[in-house]
Amino acid sequence: MSHIVRDPKIIWRVEKQREEKVRQALEAGDEPSEAGTVILVVSGTMHQLNFVGGSIWQLCDGTRDCEAIVSELAQEFDVEREQLAADVQEFVDDLVDREWLYYE
Repeated sequence: MSHIVRDPKIIWRVEKQREEKVRQALEAGDEPSEAGTVILVVSGTMHQLNFVGGSIWQLCDGTRDCEAIVSELAQEFDVEREQLAADVQEFVDDLVDREWLYYE
């Protein structure tokens, strides 16, 4: 399987305070907020990724394929692996279509 890589032209950062609030909510048993925890700047336009999307984005560092990303996320999220795999693939496919991610 091919590793997934972020487009190096995209500027991005993790919003640490927002990410920590979402982590605390998850630990308390709450649903993750849709608030952006990762900010991307693509061609001068800012985009926000929610906690789950931001987590996937951060793992797309060229060292993992989709299966490895699912394995890492399965340790953090209480969701059926089959559903998680489908969600990760859908997210990755969307960002590949946008040319924000690519397979190496």
